[in-house]
Amino acid sequence: MRQGSSLHSIHRLVWTALMAALTAVGAFISIPVLPFSPVPVSFQDFFAMLAGLILGPRGGALAVALYLAAGCLGLPVFVGGKAGLAVLLGPTGGYLAGFVLGAAVCGLAGGVPLKPFAMIALCCASGYTLFLLLGSLRLAQVINISLSKALAVGFLPFVPAAVAKIAAATAAYRFLLTRRLLPAC
Repeated sequence: MRQGSSLHSIHRLVWTALMAALTAVGAFISIPVLPFSPVPVSFQDFFAMLAGLILGPRGGALAVALYLAAGCLGLPVFVGGKAGLAVLLGPTGGYLAGFVLGAAVCGLAGGVPLKPFAMIALCCASGYTLFLLLGSLRLAQVINISLSKALAVGFLPFVPAAVAKIAAATAAYRFLLTRRLLPAC
């Protein structure tokens, strides 16, 4: 293996681990959105979008999957310091699983050349919609409510925060890329 290729692999591994760790940090920045909803607003989704943008579809999904694996193996990286497979099987598990697919969708807008802000934001909005849809579906199943009720408590209240996070993730990615602060992943 050539030295340049080896260095590139190390950079990807470091960035993948960093994005998984930042997603875990995002879990500790959370607020309840509705008093009767088990789903809080956190920043895991912001870092999942950013992971996709920075690392591309495969790398972003891998970083979020690494985060989920850490939580399932017992590290307290989920919202509220929770851990274990039970979290994935619980009412918020669909959101967590959605982060993997959503990160991959967001990753479609990443890379060079830099895409227009609107195109990046559209990919992030599509990925975020996956977060919320998969989360709402799982929420409906676990707490045994109708899909319309699940969307009312697990999707709609999150739209305003989603718009802000999509804009912030898009701006952060563009800033990092234009300042050449990102790896050549």
